[in-house]
Amino acid sequence: MHKPAVVAVDPRMDPSDCRSMAEVRQGVDALDRALVALLAERQRYMDAAARIKPDRDAVHDEARIEDVVTKVLAAADAHHLSRDIAEPVWRLLIDRCIAHEFGVYDRTRR
Repeated sequence: MHKPAVVAVDPRMDPSDCRSMAEVRQGVDALDRALVALLAERQRYMDAAARIKPDRDAVHDEARIEDVVTKVLAAADAHHLSRDIAEPVWRLLIDRCIAHEFGVYDRTRR
């Protein structure tokens, strides 16, 4: 089993200090690598949920979806992330995580 350490973000320039597209791209690429590591960890939580949930009907939980989106929007506001980015990105992420969780649930219950 993979036990990740704290997600490291490669050195990058503050966006307000960027003077070239190369600097912007270096920062974006560094953040993308860190986001992939975080998303992989999130996926492992979905694997755990599939293992723990008592039945397939528990995989899709509409109340939990709305709770997650509400919390994400509050965090987005606190970090000055546009809600126009945050909400659709998280709704898609949640949708894909639920699909993944269904797949894991089905594979582990055969």
